[in-house]
Amino acid sequence: MLTTIATVLAGLLGAALIFMGGQPFAKPQVAAGFGIPDTPADDPGFQPWLRVKGLREIASGVFVFVLMLAATTSLLGWYVLVLAAVPAGDAMVVLRSGGLKATAYGVHGATAVVMLATAVGLLV
Repeated sequence: MLTTIATVLAGLLGAALIFMGGQPFAKPQVAAGFGIPDTPADDPGFQPWLRVKGLREIASGVFVFVLMLAATTSLLGWYVLVLAAVPAGDAMVVLRSGGLKATAYGVHGATAVVMLATAVGLLV
């Protein structure tokens, strides 16, 4: 039962990554800041960097689904565990950049915790 719930959560995380990865293409102003103040969303020189970030998020999300289809739940769990370092690192970047603590902890930190819990559910 726990593995099934964790697998569903992994799928939701993968879908969220794909969705967030599409934002730099659809709505660059929404994707720009992710908690870092004074991010130049309207700067045409910055938008390609957002798209690079978006493509990496899309690839990470697609890989979740590849692992769900072709690998063991254990391997998916290890991937999600390692992938949890991304939102944890994002939280640290937001904090060091003078961003809101609520965003760092409430968005990025909470995402890392959900990913860690998902990974544990897949690894037990």
